[in-house]
Amino acid sequence: MEGTIERHWEYICNHNKEKTKILGDKNVDSKCEDSENKFDFSVMSYNILSQNLLEDNSHLYRHCRRPVLHWSFRFPNILKEIKHFDADVLCLQEVQEDHYGTEIRPSLESLGYHCEYKIRTGRKPDGCAICFKHSKFSLLSVNPVEFYRPDVPLLDRDNVGLVLLLQPKTASGASPAICVANTHLLYNPRRGDIKLTQLAMLLAEIANVAHQKDGSFCPIVMCGDFNSVPGSPLYSFIKEGKLNYEGLAIGKVSGQEQSSRGQRILSIPIWPPNLGISQNCVYEVQQVPKVEKTDSDLTQTELDKTEVLVTAEKLSSNLQHHFSLSSVYSHYFPDTGIPEVTTCHSRSAITVDYIFYSAEKEDIAGQPGTEVAVAGGLKLLARLSLLTEQDLWTVNGLPNENNSSDHLPLLAKFRLEL
Repeated sequence: MEGTIERHWEYICNHNKEKTKILGDKNVDSKCEDSENKFDFSVMSYNILSQNLLEDNSHLYRHCRRPVLHWSFRFPNILKEIKHFDADVLCLQEVQEDHYGTEIRPSLESLGYHCEYKIRTGRKPDGCAICFKHSKFSLLSVNPVEFYRPDVPLLDRDNVGLVLLLQPKTASGASPAICVANTHLLYNPRRGDIKLTQLAMLLAEIANVAHQKDGSFCPIVMCGDFNSVPGSPLYSFIKEGKLNYEGLAIGKVSGQEQSSRGQRILSIPIWPPNLGISQNCVYEVQQVPKVEKTDSDLTQTELDKTEVLVTAEKLSSNLQHHFSLSSVYSHYFPDTGIPEVTTCHSRSAITVDYIFYSAEKEDIAGQPGTEVAVAGGLKLLARLSLLTEQDLWTVNGLPNENNSSDHLPLLAKFRLEL
């Protein structure tokens, strides 16, 4: 029997860097204490490892004893973990469709969750789910995102995303909605062009869903397996809101592997105009001209101007998005500088899973790309600690007797000031 791994809540309050290490959930740091007009909620992001993918990639699990790999052993463990942490919102990846229908959804519904699911395209057997507690939220909209586009040769992969708009149930009834997004980006380390385009499509959908009448965005939580490591260009783009990708090798985008031999450079632009998404990662609105003119009515100067504008947009190597997103985790242990890991199997132990959120203004002061207001940003109250690779190998890596995925669940507690 393998040992169990200890994870604890780190309380992060009052915008200071102190962490209160408490094993239980009681004795919350006094700096986190209640204010009247608030809505607190917790989010779990968890790649639960679909049985189908486990069996197709058995070389990754050679370190495991056979019995711990059976779904009949794994699912009760995963459910036990979900029950134990009791998060208000679950963002799950690698949710196998048949298991979702027969076991996962009924089990979660019996725990008080409402579940939404988006299967991958192309007859793939798994997808992403977002589940939330009826007692905490009501559902405003469900917005699935398919990254496969038959009219765009670049986008020939079957990954998906899911974006929900949730209304917090508060005593006062006055609260902005919260936009929750979940995705599992392409794994292939050599195809950073596809990953960036998939991310841009997700961001465009989030912008569409989170956009409010006054031009601001409601608070956003974006979870998932991004198949990219901390500090990589894709990760930096999410956090900084901008990326100049000129001269960037396609295989360097996600930082999953160091070798850059024979790598192509990202083309400018990365995706074709017919995708309908701008370099600012929003849907392009087709402008209807105020005065109907045929080409023959346009003067040569007007034609030249139009051409120049189109060319300038096409040739920009600058990607941008308008959210101010922070990561719940810092990715390195402050005392040692050793990396945290979110996934561990026979081949690697790295961080690829994240919870990003729109921080309160004080949390993001001085960050670029903060010009678009967020209606009441989120304050991070606490996060469940992650582990080092060494920690995980003391329990024989993942999956093991107690942890039944090759990923660890990520957990965060947030406060929305009303």
